[in-house]
Amino acid sequence: MATKPTIYKFCISLSDLNRDYYDTLNLTIARHPSETIERMLVRVLAFCLNAQENLTFSKGLSFPEEPDIWARSSDDNILIWIDVGEPAVDRMKKATRIASVVKVYCFNTKADVWWQQSQEKFKQLDCTVTRFQWEEIQAMAALVQRTTDLSLTITGDSAYIATELGELELSWRLLQEA
Repeated sequence: MATKPTIYKFCISLSDLNRDYYDTLNLTIARHPSETIERMLVRVLAFCLNAQENLTFSKGLSFPEEPDIWARSSDDNILIWIDVGEPAVDRMKKATRIASVVKVYCFNTKADVWWQQSQEKFKQLDCTVTRFQWEEIQAMAALVQRTTDLSLTITGDSAYIATELGELELSWRLLQEA
């Protein structure tokens, strides 16, 4: 019998000062059995950093032909394609052909090696690549429960996160901008 996903619920008070975007997001996330909590949290962060109308989580790791997060237009065109992790260059090349905006959010201990190996090929793609610090993502994981109320304030290249279990500041580095 296959292991079922673990469900997480987030109520996020989002203040994105960079984009003057303010919202309360109620997100229900299915964490795939093979997915770490850190990867799931990067999906949540990527969602918040790109929050807009029609942005949704895809069907997840069980559907490798889909991104982690996307927004589709009313005529089913892909407006934004967001992948989390260290995707193959060929996957991102395909994404840039079918989506208006393509973004990658990498985060773990392999991210530096992946970027060193892929950087030259990514320069040829119209794709934004952002790197989170692994230690900060791990610290965020300690603040999350299956049901979490979270305040997220984004300014510059960092975010201030507060939950009932604690607070932290999380930063990221833009490796490549489309």
